[in-house]
Amino acid sequence: MNESGAPPGDQEQSLIAHLTELRARIIRSGLAVVAVFVVLSFFANSLYTWLAQPLMKLLPPNATMIATEVTAPFFAPFKLAAVVSLCVAMPYVLYQAWAFVAPGLYLHERRLALPLIVSSTVLFYLGMAFAYYVVFPLLFRFFTRTAPAGVAVMTDINRYLDFVLSMFIAFGVVFEIPVATVLLLWTGVVSRAQLITLRPYIIVGCFVVGAVLTPPDVLSQVMLAVPMWLLFEAGLWAGRFIRFPQSLESSESSAQENRSP
Repeated sequence: MNESGAPPGDQEQSLIAHLTELRARIIRSGLAVVAVFVVLSFFANSLYTWLAQPLMKLLPPNATMIATEVTAPFFAPFKLAAVVSLCVAMPYVLYQAWAFVAPGLYLHERRLALPLIVSSTVLFYLGMAFAYYVVFPLLFRFFTRTAPAGVAVMTDINRYLDFVLSMFIAFGVVFEIPVATVLLLWTGVVSRAQLITLRPYIIVGCFVVGAVLTPPDVLSQVMLAVPMWLLFEAGLWAGRFIRFPQSLESSESSAQENRSP
């Protein structure tokens, strides 16, 4: 017997069972991503054509994108298909993670964790959609119109893909700010009053992060910093309607005091 009161053999079997379950869920997640990739690989070129539309619409007449590497026309679309496969399969991957972790959570943790997982996934997708439908048209219009005279704008397909994916990740992560704000409040790291006091510094920080994560132009910085600020305000507002562990404990203790004679 050990400190936990369980025989060493039982603990070892429990650890092996958890590791076996973890391996099974990782395999299922990997197979889901591979299955989606196999399907999307047949549409890899169409996916890349769709991804390139925000830039292609703004290029001068008869201008095209170029491939400076021999293998780029083949590998760039498949690289995009792999990334899209991960995004498409992400809800299932997160479900597998949730199913593995949920049995070890308290009831109030489950009540908050599941909505946070769902909302974080939706917000990440919304961030990528915002980048594609709002940011890219404005950004590429600015870049194509500011090209010096005599310079033909013809972007390499690999460089374009890397730029677009980095912007997708940046805006997807930025759109997680409400979830991060709620988690900070829920864990008690900061209070809502402290965040309100720190608001001016957070706004400045949004513009600093926007300058670091985006290309070196003011338009990109503003288009990332302003949504960051608004999303922080949304998380701050959502924090008003969430019962945090401290309030749960206080309510439970007060209820016990009321029941005691």
